[in-house]
Amino acid sequence: MSPMPTTAAYGASSRTVQASPTSTVKNVSELAGRVLLSVLFLLSGAGKIGAYAGTAAYMSSAGVPGVLLPVVIATEILGAIAIILGWQTRVAALLLAGYSLLAAVIFHSNFANQIEMVMFLKNVSIAGGFLLLAANGAGPLSLDSRFAKLRQLANR
Repeated sequence: MSPMPTTAAYGASSRTVQASPTSTVKNVSELAGRVLLSVLFLLSGAGKIGAYAGTAAYMSSAGVPGVLLPVVIATEILGAIAIILGWQTRVAALLLAGYSLLAAVIFHSNFANQIEMVMFLKNVSIAGGFLLLAANGAGPLSLDSRFAKLRQLANR
């Protein structure tokens, strides 16, 4: 759909912005992509709370101090929520990309085991998705976009 011309109160011509079907699909796809990237981290962080002792023991067996588990849980849950809401998206995406790469190297670097290699590549792929999100931002259906609009209005 093309924008329709309107007449402003003082006779000046302006255009109203209407979302095209393509932009609607793009906006919804960006939101869905953020949710799909994040749900794994949200569920994983919640699962670590439920299996705290076992997770701490697993981390220790890989050489990571179990005392870092609260940081891991907070990174997963808070990072996922930030991405879903589109709040501080670029920062959260960079953080979760680094987290995914670090987890891949520490926990899934035994390439003699095919499952570990697949898990490594899964983490690398997720990091790639987060890097794309960091580069492109959250899109219009996000708190980042809402706050940017509010800042624009405040600066007028």
